[in-house]
Amino acid sequence: MFNTDKASGHFYLPHYQKHFRPYKFKKINLLEIGVGGYHESNSGGHSLRMWKSYFWFGKIYGLDIYDKSAIQEERIVIYKGSQVDKKLLNKITIEVGEFDLIIDDGSHLNDHVIETFNILFRKLKKGGIYVVEDTQTSYWPDKGGDSANFNNPNTLMHFFKSLADGLNYKEFMIAGYDPSYFDKHIVSIHFYHNLIFIYKGENDEPSNLVVNNLR
Repeated sequence: MFNTDKASGHFYLPHYQKHFRPYKFKKINLLEIGVGGYHESNSGGHSLRMWKSYFWFGKIYGLDIYDKSAIQEERIVIYKGSQVDKKLLNKITIEVGEFDLIIDDGSHLNDHVIETFNILFRKLKKGGIYVVEDTQTSYWPDKGGDSANFNNPNTLMHFFKSLADGLNYKEFMIAGYDPSYFDKHIVSIHFYHNLIFIYKGENDEPSNLVVNNLR
């Protein structure tokens, strides 16, 4: 119906339905990076319109490197700029407020995905979800990926896999360990084929055996 590649070409919609269903009838702010249609000003926006239809009371925001203002409509606002422009991302958050849902379907460059997450996860509401699409580029050299060394710290999959350790930071046997922002605010990570969902909250569940990272 909406001609989005989230349904054709990829198999993302069942995962989105599972994770996004609790937000369907809430007043949310959703940001999707990457509008589609490349340089054609009147092309793209398929998934933005899908989100508008799904979230009855949601405000839908897009960000694209190309000017897509021509395809804005009621409840859909599109910003122009780079997904790694920290000044722009801060400006958007000041104007809109924090987001409930953020989807990175942008450049798919490994360094962009990581840098954008480092900026925008802090702009996500507690209880919100951050989604990264098309993670296959983690293995594609032309996108900054690596299929030979899965421990390459510059790849997006290595970055997000490393965040999973932070779920258990209270179990680390490191005296005086100072937890990172991600340690304290990521409460679950769900990996699927080419897709990641990261949940934000208060990761403060105590260890049953470790106190202050010592036994």
